[in-house]
Amino acid sequence: MSKTFQRYTITAALPYANGPVHIGHLAGVYVPADIYARYQRLRGRDILFVCGSDEHGVPVTIRAQKEGISVQEVVDKYHKLIKESFEHFGISFDIYSRTSSPLHHEVAANFFKKLYDEGKLIEKTSEQFYDPEAGQFLADRYIQGTCPKCGYANAYGDQCERCGSTLSPEELLNPRSMLSGAQPIKKATKHWYLPLNEYEDWLRQWILEQHRHDWKTNVYGQCKSWIEAGLQPRAVTRDLDWGVKVPVEGAEGKVLYVWFDAPIGYISATIDYFQQKGESDKWKDYWQKEDTRLIHFIGKDNIVFHCIIFPVMLKAHGNYILPDNVPANEFLNLENEKISTSRNWAVWLHDYLKDFPDKQDVLRYVLTANAPESKDNNFTWKDFQEKNNSELVGNIGNLVNRVFVLTQKFFEGKLPKANKPSDDDLVLLEAIEQYPEKIAQAIEQFHFREGLQELMNFARIANKYLTDQEPWKLFKTDPERTGTVLHYCLQMIGNWAVLAQPFLPFTAQKLLQALAIGSPAEWQRAGNPQLLTEGTPIKEIGHLFEKIEDSAIEKQIEKLKKMSQATQASQGNTYKETIQYEDFAKLDIRIGTIQKAEKLPKSKKLLKLSVDMGNGEVRTILSGIAEHFSPEEVVGKQVCVLVNLAPRKMMGLESQGMVLMAEDQNGKLVFVSPENAVQAGAVVS
Repeated sequence: MSKTFQRYTITAALPYANGPVHIGHLAGVYVPADIYARYQRLRGRDILFVCGSDEHGVPVTIRAQKEGISVQEVVDKYHKLIKESFEHFGISFDIYSRTSSPLHHEVAANFFKKLYDEGKLIEKTSEQFYDPEAGQFLADRYIQGTCPKCGYANAYGDQCERCGSTLSPEELLNPRSMLSGAQPIKKATKHWYLPLNEYEDWLRQWILEQHRHDWKTNVYGQCKSWIEAGLQPRAVTRDLDWGVKVPVEGAEGKVLYVWFDAPIGYISATIDYFQQKGESDKWKDYWQKEDTRLIHFIGKDNIVFHCIIFPVMLKAHGNYILPDNVPANEFLNLENEKISTSRNWAVWLHDYLKDFPDKQDVLRYVLTANAPESKDNNFTWKDFQEKNNSELVGNIGNLVNRVFVLTQKFFEGKLPKANKPSDDDLVLLEAIEQYPEKIAQAIEQFHFREGLQELMNFARIANKYLTDQEPWKLFKTDPERTGTVLHYCLQMIGNWAVLAQPFLPFTAQKLLQALAIGSPAEWQRAGNPQLLTEGTPIKEIGHLFEKIEDSAIEKQIEKLKKMSQATQASQGNTYKETIQYEDFAKLDIRIGTIQKAEKLPKSKKLLKLSVDMGNGEVRTILSGIAEHFSPEEVVGKQVCVLVNLAPRKMMGLESQGMVLMAEDQNGKLVFVSPENAVQAGAVVS
């Protein structure tokens, strides 16, 4: 980081106020953002850490429809739940605002109006999907149909939640409106567009050249792919009645597209914060001064919005600084499966805090240790237990307990005097001096998992030192040497507590108070072998961490399965609209035998199948099952094939049909196959 910054604006992605926060959100965005913000505060740097609820957009209105309450009631309910959960978990936002506030509406509308007045937007009429029965234009999320890539029947118009593919409503097979069940039609409507294509050259220079070496590989790679594929104008308005009203004539019944208004929420949250402090113009320092470092913490599904679209918005506006870094993470899986809110396959933060009200740091530790920093990672309850019992209890917890107990037993609970250090002591003292810089470098580079590893390595060095010195035996023959050993151990624990504050704030606070250091303790105080003064009272704190028993883990696993099964059972009773026999008779389903299967080099999800359909006919079918089956597993399988589905090009190949699959209660795909072998080409009727 060559440039010197006077202040930091740190943002965390605005969570949708249509449901609670789960551990995937925490691991991807909020824990790393909090580690970074806490660290920068401890360095004495001027930082502002902002977030808030994203209360517009179709997911919110869909939730209101499902719960049978107003949209305002939905956002009020989930804004409160999310805000309180973050507070209980220790996410240290300076402000947690909301986009339904009048202030945000004003800021977002003014932002749009400036672009509009300066001719930075394109106005054009296009054909959009419309529900003729409900009399309403349909956002992508209000359209469902069959995914063309994996065959999932309830894919949304923007994404398939089963295979994760990004879609458009035009790609869905048998599309239907979620409002009425009717088949959507196209109807002309006028909207305003942000001409991303006009900023391609600037983006190439700004991202592909200027940030080539300092942005994470996954972020840079996705941006490069988008830019090189060619950018197109993107609509910034929608035909909806919930959101920020478009502030121009002829825009009745239109609101700002949520992706346009949501990132402006960072700005309105900053204005909100300083208005509450009575410093109305101070917000400009954090958004308009070039010596401010703007950093966005997001998940990988938000990379295009924060690295391409929002920067173009800021550039077009002209009054704002641009993000200096966007350290996006990949996704966290749960028990080896993709987290799915629709299947209720998730660990919700508010539920965790009810079951483990005093174990915030345990979850922070596990999520940081398993952080999906460069690739998707996994959370399991067994690993959660193992990391708590072996690493927290067995490492730092064991060290603190032994040192505190021995100090109480031999030295009346006061920091004993230290004599001249031996060679063994110098190893520990050298670690005290070196680890602050090791951990700081990792955090500065957004390598939070590495920083946590170094923190625990520091504790391991002290544990080995204590075990080797055996002060519990040494006291009988050499009490002075015992005092020296415990003195240096307590100095190490004090330094460790200072360094642990960004990662394990509740644990660190407990230790800092017990050692009379005071919380928060500035980062610069660490690295000092004389941090504690001789004779300082050491308060008893009991066990720093407690073992988690098998029964508690089994309860969580069972709870997870039951929640998911109950959700899927309730969804399973919701059928599609009734059809006539003539509609069914149009489907030509036949038995085929898979002769060959191979993975496509550029696709994680597709297998290329060669399917024998009888009478010498072999069809090529691309099926989105690669994450569920290996090629070897499917060869020889007899399957049901929809043979009169219009051919479709994918990955440069033509798929000549669809293999029918079922999904079990755990989200696993299962072949729909005849019980006994039949001749290829047999008709299913």
